[in-house]
Amino acid sequence: MSQSFVVAVLLLTGFVLANVPFVSQKLFGIFTIQGGKSGWLRVIEFIAAYFIAGGLGLFLENRTGQITSQNWEFYAINLALFVTFAFPGFIYRYLLNPSGK
Repeated sequence: MSQSFVVAVLLLTGFVLANVPFVSQKLFGIFTIQGGKSGWLRVIEFIAAYFIAGGLGLFLENRTGQITSQNWEFYAINLALFVTFAFPGFIYRYLLNPSGK
């Protein structure tokens, strides 16, 4: 597995995971929630998706043979990128589809 392929898979997975809380009415796109998801549940799901994407990144980095230690700056930039990835789903949910259907 080449490193460029790993990076592409991780970016695509991060983009999808960042948008799932806003595009789907189901929890993680799997579990049905009666009455729909509240805003707080979307935030919790978003944070969980961030850690899932980070875990996948750690797993893929381990498979390439080296794990590099990171400081807080790495995680701050990573979170900012994840929030930026979520922008299309947020716009769809709250500006283009305010009824939530």
